Amino acid sequence: MKPLAPRPRSRFAVLTLALISSIALMAAMRTCSARREGPPGPRPSGGDTVDVAIEYGPMSLYRYSDTLGGFSYDFLRMVARSAGIPLKFHPVTVAGQGEEGLASGIYDLVVAALPATSSADSATAAFTAPVYLDRQVLVQRRDSAGNVDITSQLQLAGREVWVMAGTAIADRLRNLSSEIGDTIYIVEDPSYGSEQLIIMTATGDIPCAVVTEATARALLADYPQLDISTAVSFNQFQAWKLRRDDAQLRAKLDTAIIRLRSTPAYTDLRNRYAPAHH
Repeated sequence: MKPLAPRPRSRFAVLTLALISSIALMAAMRTCSARREGPPGPRPSGGDTVDVAIEYGPMSLYRYSDTLGGFSYDFLRMVARSAGIPLKFHPVTVAGQGEEGLASGIYDLVVAALPATSSADSATAAFTAPVYLDRQVLVQRRDSAGNVDITSQLQLAGREVWVMAGTAIADRLRNLSSEIGDTIYIVEDPSYGSEQLIIMTATGDIPCAVVTEATARALLADYPQLDISTAVSFNQFQAWKLRRDDAQLRAKLDTAIIRLRSTPAYTDLRNRYAPAHH
């Protein structure tokens, strides 16, 4: 079975929406910044400033009316204030863009829906202390009667499932394929983030996708035709990624993350963005 490509017109519309959203976020951040802007394109800020590649999405960075928000965006600002770390945010549409910039030295930290698994670690990159718990779920459409086609992981055998390219989610599906002894046709898309994959599932351009539950749950109100009841993984720690040799930054972040996770402010923030999360 060869995975089918989605309809070009809808793919273009979704990509356009993502680009417009990212441009709007970058413009808003430039407006909020007192720094003098240099030539276009990301580049290291230098000095003590930590350049943060942050994925566009409800749990990372989002525009709510006229306000920038998102669990990771708000929590990282709390962490930075606590640790005395100056930040500069660089919105990206997919986590892979941030990881490429991390490897090339443009960014110092990648904030995205990144399960902190050993398979996602590397000789050059490492994770911070866990930021929150999440799990991976299957996003699929309900039929007119409200029923779904897939109700268990075993039924993914022979199915085409879309994920973001180069993520631990793809690794999980490959492991699941081995566990059930049948092929899951995994389409790793390098262009779209979790939100775009959810929208493409809702519009019927792709059959289904696997994303983190908190991200999917944040969009359910806008796409009630979707179902996310089928879990694909157990709860996993989600964390931020930085270069392995940046021990000083990692120590500052970890100390602040661990301390703030036990505060009422963290609980309030978690409940605001994922009140029904497991």
